[in-house]
Amino acid sequence: MQPGTQSGSVLDRILDARRAAVAHRKRVLPEAVLRMSAKKAAPVRDFRAALTRSGVNVIAELKKASPSRGVLREDFQVEDLAPAFERSGAAALSVVTEEEFFQGSLKNMRDARRKVEIPVLRKDFIIDPWQVWETRATDGDSFLLIVAALSDAALGELLALGRELGMEPLVEVHTREELDRALAAGARTLGVNNRDLRTLEVRLETSFELIDAIPEECVTVCESGIRHASQIAALHKAGFDAFLVGEHLMTQPNPADGLMRLLAAP
Repeated sequence: MQPGTQSGSVLDRILDARRAAVAHRKRVLPEAVLRMSAKKAAPVRDFRAALTRSGVNVIAELKKASPSRGVLREDFQVEDLAPAFERSGAAALSVVTEEEFFQGSLKNMRDARRKVEIPVLRKDFIIDPWQVWETRATDGDSFLLIVAALSDAALGELLALGRELGMEPLVEVHTREELDRALAAGARTLGVNNRDLRTLEVRLETSFELIDAIPEECVTVCESGIRHASQIAALHKAGFDAFLVGEHLMTQPNPADGLMRLLAAP
């Protein structure tokens, strides 16, 4: 099954740009070189286990910009933000590495990971096995797979490769159809994105609508739209194990303090 697309949508434009960028980088850096680098990478940290600790588990996201809001944080120093989030109780970090629309980079991910002991997720539009090898070669511990961006065959292939390299991917869905596809592919760590990547509209209700359809053995992550500890409390009660928060933290005067306020959820 091919992922549904809407011509000219935000997701389509991002994917077109990502395909072109990956094609260029593959010509410059062959996969064989990445495979050799991956063998020398730092040992993988257990991303899935970090999300099932007792208490409130927040994945704090380092994201400089977004297509919907532009630059979120001018003072974007991952070497300072990453350890501050860890000290404030983050279960894991997410680092956006897409360059054109989010102003991210793999260097940001590597620099952030060197400053912390918690797992680090690569947040990007992963569409090619080459990018999975690139993630491991850059010391990533996990990576995002967006069901809406992948065919069933590609989703299965990328899941399998991630596991082969010791990285359990976070598989992101937004609809019941995407959830069914993710489960059929064998996803074990599922993220429900409340943001529709085609329109950028955010509905927190999406998570409440999908959580009951997710098997108990899956680790569940609620993504996007979280701004208050009370929301986390309600989502945790509904069954979510962890919560990925990016824009809200990046727009706080002190992101680490903002994280601590979220972790105060009863």
